[in-house]
Amino acid sequence: MHERHHLIWLNEAGWQRARERAADARQREAMEHWRRNRWPVVVRRADADAAPGEICAGIALPPDAQGNKPRIALRLQASEVAASRAPFLLRDIAAARLASLPPAWHAPMAQLQQDMARAGIALAVFGSLAWQVATGQPYLRGSSDIDLLFEPASREQLAQGVRLLAYHAMFLPLDGEIVFPGGAAVSWKEWRQVAVKGGDPDNKVLVKTPDAVRLERVGALAAVLPQQGGERCAA
Repeated sequence: MHERHHLIWLNEAGWQRARERAADARQREAMEHWRRNRWPVVVRRADADAAPGEICAGIALPPDAQGNKPRIALRLQASEVAASRAPFLLRDIAAARLASLPPAWHAPMAQLQQDMARAGIALAVFGSLAWQVATGQPYLRGSSDIDLLFEPASREQLAQGVRLLAYHAMFLPLDGEIVFPGGAAVSWKEWRQVAVKGGDPDNKVLVKTPDAVRLERVGALAAVLPQQGGERCAA
């Protein structure tokens, strides 16, 4: 199953059909550039009118001079997928890639990884950092966010992970999602505000699923996790 933020590599038939459906010459040129470099596209939430089995994906181009990242929406068939993988884990990103990040982030990023490893938490990346890792192109700026995926194995780890993210967000522009079993994703900042500081299990947070956006009770989301458990990586 291709979940949100997963990376997909298209085969030749996939790129051919994608170019045929491009909105304009600029999109066709960008797709050809992606194809030549064998870069992946990223799975996004399914469009409301997507057919059963259709995979909704996209490309975010490197930011322009104004910081805008032009985006290209794609719809793929399973037969057009050559390979796929889960998002890159932060701990597995090569040092050479991390060295390309803004210098002010280097020491705080190392400390973030060290603290998460000590807690048995494996974070994955998406957004600009993931695009930069996948393509080697300059997506990140000093004003960029670092988008992280945190898939807790237990309620205990959920609480610990959110505490660590909140602490390290004092030194890094951290953003991202908590991913619960089944793929329901919640902004970790919203979770901290509503579930941790609010404290009422009937409070609701905005949840993103592979095909919808809805409000969900924090108590119901937390209840799908065991009280305690081991390391769980981002899907």
